[in-house]
Amino acid sequence: MTAPGLGPSAEEKPQHRWWVLGVIALAQLMVVLDATIVNIALPTAQKDLGFSDGNRQWIITAYALAFGSLLLLGGRLADLIGRKTVFLIGVAGFAGASALAGAAPNFEVLVTGRALQGVFGAMLAPAALALLNITFTSAKERAKAFGVYGAIAGAGGGIGLLLGGVLTQHLSWRWTLYVNLFIAVFAFVGGLMLLRTTKRTERPKLDIPGTVLASAGLFSLVFGFSNAESDGWSSPMTWGFLAASVVLIGLFTWWQTKTTHPLLPLRILADRDRGASFAVAAICSIGMFGVFLFLTYFLQGTLGFTPVKTGLGFLPMIGALMVTAQLATNSLIPRFGPRPVVPVGLIMAAGGLVWMTGLDQSSTYAAHVLPPLILMGLGIGLVMPPAMSLATSGISAQDAGAGSAAVNTMQQIGGAIGTALLNTIAASAATNYLAGKQPTRGVLMQAQLESYSTAYWWSAGFFAAGAVLALLMYRSGRPAPLEGSAPVVHM
Repeated sequence: MTAPGLGPSAEEKPQHRWWVLGVIALAQLMVVLDATIVNIALPTAQKDLGFSDGNRQWIITAYALAFGSLLLLGGRLADLIGRKTVFLIGVAGFAGASALAGAAPNFEVLVTGRALQGVFGAMLAPAALALLNITFTSAKERAKAFGVYGAIAGAGGGIGLLLGGVLTQHLSWRWTLYVNLFIAVFAFVGGLMLLRTTKRTERPKLDIPGTVLASAGLFSLVFGFSNAESDGWSSPMTWGFLAASVVLIGLFTWWQTKTTHPLLPLRILADRDRGASFAVAAICSIGMFGVFLFLTYFLQGTLGFTPVKTGLGFLPMIGALMVTAQLATNSLIPRFGPRPVVPVGLIMAAGGLVWMTGLDQSSTYAAHVLPPLILMGLGIGLVMPPAMSLATSGISAQDAGAGSAAVNTMQQIGGAIGTALLNTIAASAATNYLAGKQPTRGVLMQAQLESYSTAYWWSAGFFAAGAVLALLMYRSGRPAPLEGSAPVVHM
């Protein structure tokens, strides 16, 4: 059977579906890597280009702002002009932006390149997930495909830290950006050969007012939280933009109920399991920054790890995550449903973070860091892949891009909130500890440990809250059949 406007059935060449998964996984890895791969390279880049500490955050923020604010537009463009077209533009554009940023002679060009990475990433990420969603609708194959995809989404940050450390230490900080060119070549050629151009008999109009409201609202939200990290919560640049985001997103939601061609059809959000998965994806992204960010500081600052050794230190977590990702999507979710599985994963992740609050100057990696890190990986593997799969399950073919963009948006916004909130909380904890004390080396070291511990407690709290939310929101029993999904297609 062939879906109108979507190309021939995958059953004609079933083996191609798994090659398509490989192409999509490569492209997704490229986008996820860039959320963390540049972090380790920042001190070296700053020394090379001579920009200030105050400007340093914009290397990260420029990417997050463009990516987070344009995801919904990118997803809808995939629905309107074709997923293959948008996917290939996204891959090629991301590679070009990476080359520009890698060759940057100054701070301004580097920030421009990072912003352009975010623009093209906002096209690539929802198109990739939409392609996956409409390619795999058979329950068994979908479980395997989303197990792979979810593992990449969950482990990409850790892989980015490892790769960033290796490239910075042995080549140059510029190679943390140039590496995307090699990934992009394989993803682009594979996409060109394996993906079919979608043909549409009708071409709905783009929701221009909705696009403006959504982009401005999400920009204000990410920008507000980014300013909280540098300027504090009392700054007008923080609360002013956050307040504006509430108003703009509220207006966007109202407009989606009035327009005939909505940017984000609200029917996508109506399903209970899907709504739970959106919330879980956001909360998990907030909490994960408590690991990747502050454990990196601890390993390098307290245990004296090199960037490469730090990245290697996260590998056991990634391995554990991949094991439970496959177990969850292939066995546990089909048998028990998400309601018992996802909350257990979130509680395991929370437990790992609570365990980490006891880390101190006498801690060792093998005895004190590795066990909670593995526990966290096992937990996140039970959460992210099922959430990604259920968040896009049952979405009709014409809404696949918009639905995929909504999931990516929740992840991105969660990451932005996590970075700003946890950094601010950690800084306050260190300041409070130092109050009235002589700033000796030992006291300063303990203040840092207090800040990390506080961040772990808050991250654990987010995971625990997510577990309660998942328990309340997910339906009992096995997931419903994929009614309304696109048929299995070879794109």
